[in-house]
Amino acid sequence: QLQLVESGGGLVQPGGSLRLSCAASGFTLDYYAIGWFRQAPGKEREGVSCIGSSDGGTYYADSVKGRFTISRDNAKATVYLQMNSLKPEDTAVYYCAAGPPYYHCSGYVPSSTRYWGQGTQVTVSS
Repeated sequence: QLQLVESGGGLVQPGGSLRLSCAASGFTLDYYAIGWFRQAPGKEREGVSCIGSSDGGTYYADSVKGRFTISRDNAKATVYLQMNSLKPEDTAVYYCAAGPPYYHCSGYVPSSTRYWGQGTQVTVSS
């Protein structure tokens, strides 16, 4: 069974850092572009960042560029989102998603999403 599980969320003060993890099971992560999304209360889900499968290219929404870094460790079947200089407006539930195999990033989101994790809450507040 193909599964994505996020972890690493929590409460952090403005200016702080968190590292989210997206662990994959049931499939070989190497062949999949992986995206991070977030959904704040009362808002639509939005793309945050994407990392390609073959070239490992990384892409970011303007709102997080320069503060967030996406990376992958295929041997550990895990994708990370390092979040620095966090702001209150980063507060949201963060999700990772994978597309069908061999699909690519389309800008900072996967060109197609098929598998989703359950989400992890990130709260930035003093």
